Amino acid sequence: MAPQKNTAAIATYGDHEVIKPENKLRKYVSDTPFVPGEDDPVARAEAALAELSGEFGSMMDEECDRLDKERRAVLKQGFTKATTEKLFHAAHDIKGQAATFGYPAVASAADSLCRLIEYTPDATRIPSRLVDQHVDAVRAIYREYTRSDAQNLAGILSARLREVTDEFLIHENRNRPDILEQITGGPSIVPE
Repeated sequence: MAPQKNTAAIATYGDHEVIKPENKLRKYVSDTPFVPGEDDPVARAEAALAELSGEFGSMMDEECDRLDKERRAVLKQGFTKATTEKLFHAAHDIKGQAATFGYPAVASAADSLCRLIEYTPDATRIPSRLVDQHVDAVRAIYREYTRSDAQNLAGILSARLREVTDEFLIHENRNRPDILEQITGGPSIVPE
């Protein structure tokens, strides 16, 4: 028997549409279709997420505050091993959690900051202004998420951040051809 196929549900209202995406999780849990009356781990996971969804905004607030705190630590103390790791992890967590929290457009700016930190051979050479631009972009995209043009603006902003970051990384890695290939050769792993 074929796995159960889900499709996106669209509810149209006078001034907007609500799109509930198809459930892709089920196919990764089991090849057998759900049998009514049996325990459904996907339904349990979705229920748990739905229960927490009201808190996602405050969770994203906390993550943005944490990113800002780590940025300020870098600006105050410099790029030490500890401050660099904390800034990277704060950006990485936002990149990974943005979609779950309902703010997927934030992930690209956070990804760009992760790339900046990861591929710079000497973090002390990262311009503080470039770090500021990334952190401010993450916070601005999140703050303005309810705007009708937020997705478009986030895409433009993230693309520009990526360009500036890549220019810096290419320069800093000009004598490291293996790293240059990684920087210029692969697409972002962040979903669009």
